[in-house]
Amino acid sequence: MALYDIPLRTLAGEPTSLAAYQGKAVLVVNVASKCGLTPQYAGLERLQKQFGAQGFTVLGVPCNQFAGQEPGTAEEIETFCSATYGVTFPLLEKTDVNGETRHPLYAELTKAADAEGAAGDVQWNFEKFLLSPQGEVVARIRPRTEPESPEVVAAIEAQLPA
Repeated sequence: MALYDIPLRTLAGEPTSLAAYQGKAVLVVNVASKCGLTPQYAGLERLQKQFGAQGFTVLGVPCNQFAGQEPGTAEEIETFCSATYGVTFPLLEKTDVNGETRHPLYAELTKAADAEGAAGDVQWNFEKFLLSPQGEVVARIRPRTEPESPEVVAAIEAQLPA
């Protein structure tokens, strides 16, 4: 299934899909509000501000599958992200990224291998998948890699539409 064809819902519950971002480089990140890696929201927002006008967006996907670190309602998640980190990038509804209830989006994303050649389950919150403007997974970045690390920035820059 093409990534653009998978039905998604915004954090507000509105229907959407990755087709809304066709022609843009997209960094899909499973996020959580109560995780040791939660400060990565700040770096993700800086990437959004730095590259947003150049055809790039971060797409946050709240997930509560890792030690219950995203327990909040949609409203609580929205308030936390905007008040704590000034998040302006779009967020999807809370989604399962692993297991039998894995969302079809993550069924496709997790087929992609990381730099070491490992595919499969998402390891933890803040795992990142970079999509090309054509909707193909071009990089899989593991959770502990900071959003503004040189390898992530270089990968984003390489995907910005001309």
